Amino acid sequence: MKTKFIINLFLFLLLISIISCSKSQDKTGLSVAFENNEREEKPILDSAKTYKKALEALDFCKKNKFNTDFAILIDMSLHSGLKRFFVYDFKTEKITHQHLVGHGCGSNDWSSDESKDSPEFSNVDGSHLSSLGKYKIGARGVSEWGVKTKYLMHGLENTNNNALKRVIVFHSWERMSDEEIFPKGSPEGWGCPTLSNNAFRAVDPILEKSSKPVLMWIYQ
Repeated sequence: MKTKFIINLFLFLLLISIISCSKSQDKTGLSVAFENNEREEKPILDSAKTYKKALEALDFCKKNKFNTDFAILIDMSLHSGLKRFFVYDFKTEKITHQHLVGHGCGSNDWSSDESKDSPEFSNVDGSHLSSLGKYKIGARGVSEWGVKTKYLMHGLENTNNNALKRVIVFHSWERMSDEEIFPKGSPEGWGCPTLSNNAFRAVDPILEKSSKPVLMWIYQ
């Protein structure tokens, strides 16, 4: 009887040990799965899409007597913590400058990054949202922000023709980063495309010396 009791006790303890080990493995597995779900995969630029947009931009520039050396392309389908502002050289068919660019916060908190991967767009005054479409970069002037320089933006489509009325301008903002900050997003303003101070300083001379209107195209 004593031997039988010892055997049963051993089997019981072994069963408890197996169950405990199994639960421990389950917990570990769930933890790993959760961590994998939380880890965001960094998106990459769709080069084919950018090239197609560049060809369309060049065609527009030729037809409308805009600068045919380069244009500014902004791909708002990309996460705002990634470099999605491009100066595209039509002659070399390459991106020569690539920077972070902010978009409008809408009903979110000003300077937050709440819509970093899902921005909304509007042409309505007071919406605090950016507007999609083609723009003609206008006169260079004084800004209250960043390096204190701005460019007016003339909206050329029904989706952005209120840009001047809404005071949507191209300028820099000291809150913007020089380098990518994904998975965090860039701070959101009231609809203006904003660069870091250093990025704006790199783009400003190119715009300033252009003898023809420059195209800025904001798209998704």
